[in-house]
Amino acid sequence: MWSALRDRNKLGVRIMLGLVVGMLGVGMLLYLVPGQFTTAAPSMDVVAEVDGQPITILEVRQQLMRIQRTGAIPPALQTLYARQALDQLVFDKELAVEARRLDIRVTDQERADRIRLLVPTAFNGNTFVGMEAYAQQVLASFGMAVPEFEQLVSQGLIAEKFQQLVTDGITVSPAEVEQEFRRRNEKVKLSYVVIRPDDLQSKITAGDAELAAYFEKNKARYTVPERRSVRYAMLDTVLLRLRTAVSDEEIRAFYNQNLARYRLEDRAHVAHILFKTVGLTDSEVEEIRKKAEDVLKKAKAGGDFAALARENSEDTSKDQGGDLGWIVRGQTVAEFEAAAFRLPRGSVSDVVKTQYGFHIIKVVDRESARTQSLDEVRASILASLQQEKSERTAEELSQQIAEEIRRAGRPPLEDLARKYNMLLNDPPPVEAGQTLSDVGASPEIADTLFRLRPGDVSAPIRTDRGFVVISVKEALPAHPGTLVEVRDRVLADYRRDQSNELAKSRAEELARRAKADSDLAAAARALGFEAKTSDLLARATSIPDVGSASQIGAAFTLAPGQAGDAVFLGANWVVFRVTERQAPNLADLPTQRQEITQQMLQSRREMAYEAFRTSLETRLRSEGKLEFNDENLRRLMNSTL
Repeated sequence: MWSALRDRNKLGVRIMLGLVVGMLGVGMLLYLVPGQFTTAAPSMDVVAEVDGQPITILEVRQQLMRIQRTGAIPPALQTLYARQALDQLVFDKELAVEARRLDIRVTDQERADRIRLLVPTAFNGNTFVGMEAYAQQVLASFGMAVPEFEQLVSQGLIAEKFQQLVTDGITVSPAEVEQEFRRRNEKVKLSYVVIRPDDLQSKITAGDAELAAYFEKNKARYTVPERRSVRYAMLDTVLLRLRTAVSDEEIRAFYNQNLARYRLEDRAHVAHILFKTVGLTDSEVEEIRKKAEDVLKKAKAGGDFAALARENSEDTSKDQGGDLGWIVRGQTVAEFEAAAFRLPRGSVSDVVKTQYGFHIIKVVDRESARTQSLDEVRASILASLQQEKSERTAEELSQQIAEEIRRAGRPPLEDLARKYNMLLNDPPPVEAGQTLSDVGASPEIADTLFRLRPGDVSAPIRTDRGFVVISVKEALPAHPGTLVEVRDRVLADYRRDQSNELAKSRAEELARRAKADSDLAAAARALGFEAKTSDLLARATSIPDVGSASQIGAAFTLAPGQAGDAVFLGANWVVFRVTERQAPNLADLPTQRQEITQQMLQSRREMAYEAFRTSLETRLRSEGKLEFNDENLRRLMNSTL
């Protein structure tokens, strides 16, 4: 191995970029992470075997942990990622089996060239830095020892050889490229109607008989999960704060100690009208200036400044009549600041030019630098001191409550509530994952509710409203729900299902009318819908309220004036009629030919490699060389939920 690395005459070999291309993109992520090779685990942990080589639940979890380091996996996708990680580990071992069968090997020179690409700092020029330095660099970059790293490099090279073997003969003809160019660049203009089931729910009525019949038909949906019936006592810091006394001496002392906090800078309350000029030509800027001057004349003639701002300003403040609130020096660009702090209260500036455009500025109010008086800030100081003192009191009381619970074990909540002036409440039963209403946010509460046994009393739990002590009265097991228990869910599901059916029938009816009458807009109005007109669309173009035009691919097969069938988009329906077609301009083909060719080649190579992968798995299964442990597979998937 290292003789090849030291051979200076062979290090110029061309190196393919990346460990795996196309369908092996996920595989590359798994190759270059530590710990893929672990010691064999007990059979109870084996989730799959390839030719006698085990893959364990632990190995899959390790892969998931490594992927997590590059970015969090959304909880809803944990199972999907786990299955993909397992499939990749299986495929790695399948490739090793097939490589042995076909006598496909990786030479020392190939491995050396790849290592030089991956760890260029292992060489000083053409001189190898030595095993110790090389091992340190591998550990720092990949988090693994040299033997494991080199094994993974070999595995990646084997995958590349199969990729090349499977895809090298794939080609795309000029005629196929032209056909794809035409497909991508032909355009249509549509008249279309989007029918949303959600918009139709208000039309759905449900009597008791309909709901009862729907419930009977779908009973299996409505299991009531385990719930906990609880009681809680809350030490409310809001009420505690209102009862907290603060003396005038305390307020005055706080004011004197924090005078700097009440120092106000020069400030101006301003509104403005902005006419943007960024990116415009000189002639366009001059036109904008004239418009600004016209608006200025109206403002100085006593016009309603807020109305003028809403009508003319191009700033986000236009909806507030141009009001920017209070500003201080250094907060705005120099030209704006100079005008704002030069003008007297109530006046309007001339047109002011800044890097953003032209401004008309109105000074609503002005205040010179000063220190606020104690009377001005007394209320805020009182609130701040009450908050501080009540927080300390709450902390002290919570510690006393916690100590009393430790001593007594299960003290009655009524006694705690009376002694510490706490609010007592019996909320409705709570399901797993829910929290208690009206006690403030705390992730600890949901966990505590299902950790306690009936009769247990929790330690005080901090929420943003205070401290809560919880006692579980009863554990209510999961059971099939009655209609009374799940009526709201049944009603929501009934309305959703019925509105989906109504949307489908309306869409199909509209499509029939559109085919019989070329005026889609009139047919839509007759059914209570609104037709819209698109721009010219290619397949990759996005349509407002619809998505990609490729979802209604039939539109590209119809002649102008023809209407298509109603198309379901996964949530909504769309009905359309083609109003115009535009053929692609073949003069544009030369500029797109290379890109289209490469994309078609890549797509075909991916399909071929996926077919090889599927075929390999099927053959190994039939030969008894690939087996899955269904029980452990379920354990793995359930553990990632």
